[in-house]
Amino acid sequence: MSAERHDRKHRWLILPPIAIGVGILVWMAQGREPPAQAEQGEIARPVRVIEAPAVELVPTAEGYGPVRPARVWKAVAQVAGRIIEIHPRLRDGEILAAGTELVRIDPIDYELALAQAQAELAELRVQEQNTRASLEIEERNRELANQELERLRKLAGKGTASASDVDQAERTALTSNSAAQNLRNTLTLIPTQRQVLETQVARAERDLGRTRILAPFDLRVANLAVEADQYVGVGQTLFEGDSVDRVEIDVQVPLYSLRRLFIGMPTPDLSQTSGQLDPTRLNELLSKLVGLDPLVRLDLGNSVAEWQAEFVRMDDQVDPQTRTMGVVVAVDRSFDKVIPGERPPLSKGMFVQVLLRGRAQGPRVVVPRNAVRDGAVYLVDAEQRLRRQPVEVLFNQGDYSVIGAGLTAGQQVVLSDLVPAVDGMLLDPQPDLELAAELQALGDAP
Repeated sequence: MSAERHDRKHRWLILPPIAIGVGILVWMAQGREPPAQAEQGEIARPVRVIEAPAVELVPTAEGYGPVRPARVWKAVAQVAGRIIEIHPRLRDGEILAAGTELVRIDPIDYELALAQAQAELAELRVQEQNTRASLEIEERNRELANQELERLRKLAGKGTASASDVDQAERTALTSNSAAQNLRNTLTLIPTQRQVLETQVARAERDLGRTRILAPFDLRVANLAVEADQYVGVGQTLFEGDSVDRVEIDVQVPLYSLRRLFIGMPTPDLSQTSGQLDPTRLNELLSKLVGLDPLVRLDLGNSVAEWQAEFVRMDDQVDPQTRTMGVVVAVDRSFDKVIPGERPPLSKGMFVQVLLRGRAQGPRVVVPRNAVRDGAVYLVDAEQRLRRQPVEVLFNQGDYSVIGAGLTAGQQVVLSDLVPAVDGMLLDPQPDLELAAELQALGDAP
């Protein structure tokens, strides 16, 4: 019993501290303010944006092609014979000036042919002089014979001359007349004979001149196929000469790239013509209309060499497989523009890039190409909300798209990819100043 009473007393001693603790907690709870309830607001999505600029854009089209000389001359033997002399620098790759004697073929046979033709012509001149002198004498004999015939006929009429004397005088007159006529016929044929002989002399002189082969222009030797003491026949190709004053590049340009050069260009004025384009002046008209300004580029690894070029002509056909058209441009005197270590001469076979630059168009609204999604761009409206705006892309150039309609300069274009992109969602626009500067610089591009 004493133990039971002891336990009960012990439990009553624990209750007062517990009650005191509960009371303190109640007091603290009653003294605190209730927690504030936060209202959950709309979250603004951060996005990169630019203000669409309007720039004076220079449309460009680019393509690639090999360099080739504007003129290629084939040295073909026009006479046969043994080569007796060859220029010491006549080797592949050597550059020789116009007028340089490159090859000489043995001229002896052609000198003899010329001497013979000249001798025959001189002989004909002497023959003509002798014939004319003989004709003068024969004409005098004819006159005397005719006079003698008339005198004898009168005497025969008086009975003082015989008929046989008259017949003899008549035969003499006829013989003299025939001789004079033969001499006149000979003189008549002499001009024709002279023309034939003069032609022979001219041919012999021409053949003799063809034994010396001269450079028709400043050229670089290629495909040499002849040596000294070699016999060559008529029509045999000895070597080739590539012009060094001008090279051409036949570059293949995609049709869609060429198209952008003509967008916005005025219609040709046909008022001064019959109302139709003159096909013989088509390339000239294209050059003036579009203002083509070609730039040739060669990748040298750690640098790029450039040459200003000239538009020459459009090619005559479109490649049906690649849908490209050939455009021929030319560079003059590339050897004069050499910068050692920076810009080599344009040589045959180099594969280069050609940038065709047209007339400046604008101002046109330009945006990054990846900002156009399924024919539309995303804009930030005045309330900082997303709006989808359909646009018309005039053409693409590099990493940029030129907008023809649907977008005006100064509107904020969203660059970031929004997934999902919901019209009306709240945005936090963050301008991309670096990209904006790049777009604005397009108007300053050369």
